[in-house]
Amino acid sequence: MNENPRITRLDNGLRVVTENVRDVASVAIGIWVESGSRNESQNHNGISHFIEHLLFKGTARRSARDVAEEIESLGGSVNAFTDKECTCYHARVLGKHTETALDVLSDIFLNSTFRPEDVDLEREVILQEIFDCEDSPEEYVHDYFLESYWPGHPLGWAITGTADSVGRITRDDIIRFVRERYSPDRVLIAAAGAVDHDEFLEMCRQRFGGQRGTYEAPAEDRPDFNPGVFVCRRDLEQVHIVAGMPGIAESDHRRDAAEILVTALGGGMSSRLFQSVREERGLAYSIYAFPTSFRDIGYTGVYAATSREHVSQVVDLILAEIMSIAASGLDKAELERTKGQLIGSIPLALESTESRMLRIARNQMYYGKEISVEEIIESIRNTTADEVMSLARELFSLERLGVALLGDAEESMIELPTV
Repeated sequence: MNENPRITRLDNGLRVVTENVRDVASVAIGIWVESGSRNESQNHNGISHFIEHLLFKGTARRSARDVAEEIESLGGSVNAFTDKECTCYHARVLGKHTETALDVLSDIFLNSTFRPEDVDLEREVILQEIFDCEDSPEEYVHDYFLESYWPGHPLGWAITGTADSVGRITRDDIIRFVRERYSPDRVLIAAAGAVDHDEFLEMCRQRFGGQRGTYEAPAEDRPDFNPGVFVCRRDLEQVHIVAGMPGIAESDHRRDAAEILVTALGGGMSSRLFQSVREERGLAYSIYAFPTSFRDIGYTGVYAATSREHVSQVVDLILAEIMSIAASGLDKAELERTKGQLIGSIPLALESTESRMLRIARNQMYYGKEISVEEIIESIRNTTADEVMSLARELFSLERLGVALLGDAEESMIELPTV
């Protein structure tokens, strides 16, 4: 048996959560900040991601090369990511190197110098990242959809920012943002794998216990849905499609019903959309459905890529499956098959210590408590067909449907159903 995750809050408000996993050699460590692109102004859109890059450029003790070499020379890896509502700096090493990894992560987190020349250099790197995303239609169409579906709201902005907003961000802006937002009461350190809670807690206390400060986050408003057809014309071989409707918030008690619903719609090769669009008609190579949830809102999306002449038919097939589930729900066999798919995927997803670290951290940030795997599995098993259909009728709302097209397309190619 693995120990249940343990959490301790330091006197300064910083949280430390660990999960000891037996019979593994590695430990995954993440330093999380509850601040992401949602917490930015439009003028400084992309600053969270900019900071994520800069924290690897060096401290008084370590150069950028030292940061990478010190972890990689141990066979480990170090990286980071910025999300809409959080930023995470993480490493994975053998358990015996836990203190070294934490020392490197804490050094860049607390002591980065933000040299002016590094700010200028990394700005160019980020601009190339932005251009790279724009040149990748299967990636960019998701950003374009959200920008159109939640216009003017931070959740609709790209995490990387725009070329204009990144060009405006100064070193002083970056230092001010870090001092304000990276306060200990907004920080969580998570570790999973070959780790002892008490020992790891002491390592964290030594490095972070002296930090002071709090940040009172302003109230977050929810975006308004903007239904309709949005077209970004590009000279491409295919038209990339994202159709989106309302979803649920991360903490919504119906999250398991939502997982079942979206998985049955387009969560694998046996899903309705894959069978209808690809297997039966050969209209797309890639098609899938996905749920995206934030603290107080979410959306349910479908992605597909097809040739120009098939756009209308693919969208019609997507809408037909959506309306079919909303009208009739899932039959018993489909419901049980989808439950089995989800239940079986959970332990597979938790075979890596990194996945476990991500899970225990998100549980604390979004729910303030541990939600066990057993609890999740039991909730999926107990979800009824009526619960799934009721949620489908709420979420699969055609009056709040948005469809983004990226490629050689026009708005007239799609006729959305009238409600």
